[in-house]
Amino acid sequence: MRTSTYFRASGTALAVALLSACGGGSSADPAHLDATAAAARCADLAGGAGLADTTLTPQYVPAGTRRAGGAATGDFLGGYCVVTGAMNPRTGVDGHHYQIGFQLSLPDDWNGRFLYVGGGGNDGTLRDTTAALGGGLTSPVAQGYAVVSTDAGHQTTLAADFGGDPQARIDHAYNAHDKAAVAAKTIIARRYQKSAAKSYFQGCSGGGRQGMMFSQRFPDYFDGIVAMAPAQRVSSGATVAAMWNNIQFTNAAPLDGNGKPILSQALSSADLQLVATAVTNACDAADGAADGMVNNFKACTFNPAVLQCSGAKTATCLTSTQVTALQNVFGGPHNSSGQALYPGQPWDPGIASAGWRAWTLGTSTTATPNSLYNLLMSDALRNEFFTPPDPGFDILKFNFDTDPQRMEAFSQVYDTYRDTKLSAFQAHGGKLLFVHGLADPIFSPLDTRDYYEKLAASNGGIAATQSFARAFFVPGMNHCSGGPATDSFDALQAVVDWVEKGQAPDSIKATALATSAYFPNRTRPLCPYPKFAKYKGTGSLEDAANFTCESS
Repeated sequence: MRTSTYFRASGTALAVALLSACGGGSSADPAHLDATAAAARCADLAGGAGLADTTLTPQYVPAGTRRAGGAATGDFLGGYCVVTGAMNPRTGVDGHHYQIGFQLSLPDDWNGRFLYVGGGGNDGTLRDTTAALGGGLTSPVAQGYAVVSTDAGHQTTLAADFGGDPQARIDHAYNAHDKAAVAAKTIIARRYQKSAAKSYFQGCSGGGRQGMMFSQRFPDYFDGIVAMAPAQRVSSGATVAAMWNNIQFTNAAPLDGNGKPILSQALSSADLQLVATAVTNACDAADGAADGMVNNFKACTFNPAVLQCSGAKTATCLTSTQVTALQNVFGGPHNSSGQALYPGQPWDPGIASAGWRAWTLGTSTTATPNSLYNLLMSDALRNEFFTPPDPGFDILKFNFDTDPQRMEAFSQVYDTYRDTKLSAFQAHGGKLLFVHGLADPIFSPLDTRDYYEKLAASNGGIAATQSFARAFFVPGMNHCSGGPATDSFDALQAVVDWVEKGQAPDSIKATALATSAYFPNRTRPLCPYPKFAKYKGTGSLEDAANFTCESS
């Protein structure tokens, strides 16, 4: 099948025809109606809100109640309407049913803002739009935002078998997101009798890629975007790295009675803690404080060879095979000519945390691995990222000279790392925040750093680029959250203040929750790259007030 045919999108984007008036009859401000009137307006949306080929199912949730499967009641100050939508139903070339699903929550007490929350993984499910955007934060719906999410055009989650349908690929890449954003804005205008004053996006992982996609393909849709751990090269480089890492660790794994490798035992939890402690000892103090966090990651140089056993393996050293695996993983994948295919990873104490293990090694005690490299990433590679799909592909036989070429066609459609100018987004006045954990084992923070530096090179340098885009790196944080990190922070409010008040974030206050196993209640400033949080020299190491953002 020719690539040009395989990736041809069907139809055109829905027209953004925001409605200035609708039925209902109340003379009160429709953004602040009483419960009876708000419930009536919610029910009115069942008519379809003027959207073609769309079915809407609204449900009104009065104040003080909880919708089944929704966020905790205590988050909400009032009632809200949740609309479940299905657009463009069809039968794919694979014989499966497809539709673009979305969920939109509309609070009675609306603040005039629209928020699109991104998905993740292979998508396929509707994210709860009443949920908070992180631990310790308040639900955006409770703050008055109208919030939408989408399943990206298919209804399977871990499996990526939708990749056999060309239109499903297009929907997953961008088309479903375009349609969901347009539909949400149309419904918002009908419900509140006016369009949103400001529109925002926040997502992590695949959601971070979606945010970058909007800044490039639909640059006037959002005023502010938060792209966390963006999967900007997931259909090429990051998945290549996942295959590379999986092979390195599998080669280091002990064998079971049948001669099969037990991946999870390539490095024990004690081994990873040994590495984490050595990284801490080598790099922690470069930020002025021995506090268990490597803030100045650019100054961190570490080689696990210092841990190699001189004799038999003990609890205080690593085997040469383990050392080699770590060196190869953190060095990044390359082909037989030595050409780098994706950045490696920065050394960070977060290597010892459960989130790092979940992606790389898993916990299976048998020769059947359960790491996310083997589950999520392998399925995406076989069914979506390869063109054409190759469902029976053995990921341990990935060829780093030839197989990346099989991923290039879809990368051109799906990946978001090529546009390093963002001219149209800038012209729109958009603001962009990148946030990335330094112990992310799937999407390297060094890839985000490299993209940001290219963005700066295309826009007159760091200072000029910081007028519209800033990058923040979170020491210790695994993929999107977790790890020995201050991983609770309100990036959405930071971008809102930037858009609406002109207050560019010179730092973002981050907290480790009271339940943290590492640094309960610790606070730190997240600093815009290339600055990092440096200890002032006096005061508690648990208090952000005693740190300042400085360059190396």
